[in-house]
Amino acid sequence: MTVCSADGLGAWYETQFEAFTEQTGITVNYVEGGSGEVLSRAEKERSNPQMDVLITLPPFIQRADEQQLLAPTTDADGTADTNYVALANNYFAMIRGTGVDPQPQTWDDLLDPRFAQKLQYSTPGQAGDGTAMLLLLQHVLGAQQGLDYLGKLQANNVGPSASTGKLGPKVAKGELSVANSDVQMALAAISADQAAYEVFVPAGPDGTRTTVALPYFMGQAASAPHAANAAKLIDFLLSVPVQETLAEQVYGMSPRADVTAVGPQAEAIAKALAGVTVWQPDWSVVNADFDALISAYNKATGQ
Repeated sequence: MTVCSADGLGAWYETQFEAFTEQTGITVNYVEGGSGEVLSRAEKERSNPQMDVLITLPPFIQRADEQQLLAPTTDADGTADTNYVALANNYFAMIRGTGVDPQPQTWDDLLDPRFAQKLQYSTPGQAGDGTAMLLLLQHVLGAQQGLDYLGKLQANNVGPSASTGKLGPKVAKGELSVANSDVQMALAAISADQAAYEVFVPAGPDGTRTTVALPYFMGQAASAPHAANAAKLIDFLLSVPVQETLAEQVYGMSPRADVTAVGPQAEAIAKALAGVTVWQPDWSVVNADFDALISAYNKATGQ
């Protein structure tokens, strides 16, 4: 069977897919890409389905559902009235190189000319984290003001990137000073690779630091070639023993109410989100306005 997922959980998948194969005898082919990239793959395969399970960030999972690319999926509580379920909770964040001095603390700081060609963010409309950054800025600054801000930020932006995961290594090497990321991906890289950067959530004009909830959502492909196997894998990944490994292995946060993360990983997650306000968008509204949103972004940034 084949799983297509937005990047960020690869190390966890490797361990869990191996355990799943040992338990069931079912082998898993894993394909990774940006959030928009894996959705595009599902769209292109509509007439010749290859994908069994799709895992991506909002609003791309909602767009997949709208396009009838997903089948009913049973969630961790045994409910089958949804076409996608939260696999791991996550939150938008920025990363800055550990050698950057002075450290940027606010959104306004990122407009400083010292970050010219030293800052990059994944492209809204293509990457989940990039889309989240656009939405968050409009939430914090105002709809038009958020677009105006991104227009100004273009003076420092290196250029488009379809994948957030490709930016972290550039910050670690010093090629970039600042990039967008998310709490799970960034903390996992810092731990596993000793990446030379740190997580931060920029403050808005009023001093408040706000992030956006950005879960990894999972759904069975509507025309999955191995539907029965896909259902077994989804059940496996949502099970308590597997969900309990999320924080320890990749700094993921389980959406299950009966799973509580403990230990240094849980402490690192709590530290990254300390004093941060979490905003929960209405993703159905975001999906409905998606094309207009990206069009406005492209216009504001001259894309």
